[in-house]
Amino acid sequence: MKPTIYDVAREAGVSIATVSKVLNKSGRISDKTRQKVGRIMEELNYQPSLVASALTSRRTGTIGLMIPDIANPFFAEAARSIEDYAQEQGSDLIVCSTDRNDEKAARYISLLLRKRVDGLIIASHTGNPDMIRRLLADHVPLVLFSADIRMIESNSVTVDDYKGGYQATEYLLSLGHRKLGIISDNLPGSKLRAEGFLDALKAAGVPFDNPANITHTSATLENGRKAAAAMLGQTEAERPTAVFACNDLLAIGVLKEARTAGLSIPRDLSVVGFDNTMLAEICHPALTSIAQPLREMTEQAMILLNQSIDNPDSPKRKIMLMPELVVRHSTGPVPG
Repeated sequence: MKPTIYDVAREAGVSIATVSKVLNKSGRISDKTRQKVGRIMEELNYQPSLVASALTSRRTGTIGLMIPDIANPFFAEAARSIEDYAQEQGSDLIVCSTDRNDEKAARYISLLLRKRVDGLIIASHTGNPDMIRRLLADHVPLVLFSADIRMIESNSVTVDDYKGGYQATEYLLSLGHRKLGIISDNLPGSKLRAEGFLDALKAAGVPFDNPANITHTSATLENGRKAAAAMLGQTEAERPTAVFACNDLLAIGVLKEARTAGLSIPRDLSVVGFDNTMLAEICHPALTSIAQPLREMTEQAMILLNQSIDNPDSPKRKIMLMPELVVRHSTGPVPG
């Protein structure tokens, strides 16, 4: 039979209440006693019951994270960073990848609530704001991450996507490019990045009147390649000399297709991505990208979530952090 809390208390020569305080990291107990109880739990291979812990302390030490796609390196890196912060505070992380599907998101939320998670970090955009409203009405601690629903009063941590798109475009314009293309995915942040792109062109007096040079697609490397193939398949007079992709996966798809088309990067085509994931550093040539301050974003998300767990009625905060242009080898002056 599995050892119980009673077995731990008996072997350590302490009360059950003392063992419970050690488990919950609460109460005034000497370091010597904590170490002794901890050693006995290791010797007995004691695993506390999450259900029992939830009934007594109203916490399970688990956090739910919902992301749109674990294959997207930005969300994979975000999940790892959130996990690190969670483990530092003694919590475990349950990661759910929704594939941007609202029905799947609803099933995962139901699952996580049945698991009695202490709180939720929702990085997966939902097209159903009522889902978030219901969670808030039920006082479920949650933080929206890398996406926000402006009409809902909720905790959120985002980057200034509009400014990032504007920065990327200003930089390409400074290199002399006037024929630009953009590949956007279907996440809300990418819509703002595209708005920044278009407004930067407008502010510079650069026309953007070729519909073939703007593509909306889902964020995969293959879709980036297909979008680039359509743009680069135009005549030399029509095709862009620079492409802004609204995430690094799409940008690397552009790099791949450019090589297939016999174009040299950046001599014939400049490419800028967004997110500054590890892929941006290891691809060839290394990708110029707009960096999101990922560690700061995940740290702020955990701070907001813990505040909400401790006090569900605490004021909601919307934190927006600044992006940064990271120049590498995928961008250069306009050809000729």
